[in-house]
Amino acid sequence: MKIIVVGAGEVGFHLAKILSQEHHDIVVIDSDEERVSRVNEHLDVIAYKGSGISPTLLAQAGAEEADLLVAVSPHDEVNILACQIGSKLGAKRTIARISSSEFNNSDALVKPEQLGINLSINPEAVTAEEIIRLVKRATATDVLEFGDGKVQIIGMRLDTLSPIINKSIQDVVKEYDELVFRIVAISRGVRTIIPSGQDTFKKNDQVFAICKTEYVQDILRLAGKEGETVKNIMILGGGRIGSMVAEQLEEEVNVKIVESNKDRSLELADKLHKALVIHGEGSDIDLLAKEGIMDMDVYIAVTDDEETNIISCLMARHLGVPRTIALVENTDYVTLAATIGLDVAVNKKLSAAQIILKFIRKGQILSVATLHGVDAEVIELVAQKGSDITKKALKDLEFPQGAIIGCVMSGSSVIIPVGTTKINPNDRVVVFALPKAIPEVEKLFSK
Repeated sequence: MKIIVVGAGEVGFHLAKILSQEHHDIVVIDSDEERVSRVNEHLDVIAYKGSGISPTLLAQAGAEEADLLVAVSPHDEVNILACQIGSKLGAKRTIARISSSEFNNSDALVKPEQLGINLSINPEAVTAEEIIRLVKRATATDVLEFGDGKVQIIGMRLDTLSPIINKSIQDVVKEYDELVFRIVAISRGVRTIIPSGQDTFKKNDQVFAICKTEYVQDILRLAGKEGETVKNIMILGGGRIGSMVAEQLEEEVNVKIVESNKDRSLELADKLHKALVIHGEGSDIDLLAKEGIMDMDVYIAVTDDEETNIISCLMARHLGVPRTIALVENTDYVTLAATIGLDVAVNKKLSAAQIILKFIRKGQILSVATLHGVDAEVIELVAQKGSDITKKALKDLEFPQGAIIGCVMSGSSVIIPVGTTKINPNDRVVVFALPKAIPEVEKLFSK
């Protein structure tokens, strides 16, 4: 595919990196010389310095024959206009990053599709949804659903109580043969391991397992985790993300939200029905102690200041809060979360990029997702009739290095595959793959 990316910030850079690894024809446009230089130095793509809403530059970038234009600059107006101009010049599909609630509300006077935009992404809303999923499965670092909820991928960090530390995967599978699961990846430091049966679990490994939904709690126990019930949460930051999280959770758990801006605190108090709004600073330990931070099950820091979020989460851990979630701007912190003492770090740019990648890969790919701290993706595909994947048992196929099949959904059955498993046409298959392996995986599932 020929894809034009307007905006070379973290979202645009990440998209260009992943898509170029999959051998798409990528052109990046940004008005900032440093960002353009970064793209040219690190990625095998074409990058132009200039305005993403310049018809001349968009034409030069190849909008006439573009399969897709993705506008992910920090400015809604630029993204909307870039999509409209690109579409007029011939781009087949357009995606815009739009944060303003004026375009994203259900009662919006003008909706993105009315402007000719095929998909709009609200990074704040996507991140809020991610945080809510993590709160509801509080002992996991990641929670992803596949197969209409029948299957989940669970991320978990092995602590000292884990019964599987220093054991090999094949030994653990034999020992817990009553559980239907598969280990699809291990994150160790900055390394992503697509494992074999001989790989051994180490303390502080971040382990990703795929299993039937009914086995999730049992799998979490392998990491030394119990299915703790979340009753009380505290949110630092009453901006868009904090407000959305509080609004979604206040009917289910006790929510306290701390906001430093007095006017915003009053707005939140009017908007939220059950959550308790507290006007104060997140750095005020006495205030947080008075408001019961030590009784919280989860502490979430989502202010606009990354340093405040990280430090307040570390402080919450020091005060005994078992679970912390921090919003970070630096994408490197997502990988290094455990190293710096955070349970989970979320990044709204990476969350938005994940949704865009899912849209781009429509076809035999049903869904795509990324996991925290892992340089790999989870994709759900349909095996096409006549595709190579349906012609032989798995042990007889040359499956790409850097990829592993997690499960097969055939009709109403969920199968954790072995070497003799044969995939049938129309089966849905969840694959965990490093970016370089994805094109080869797609070929196996296509006619």
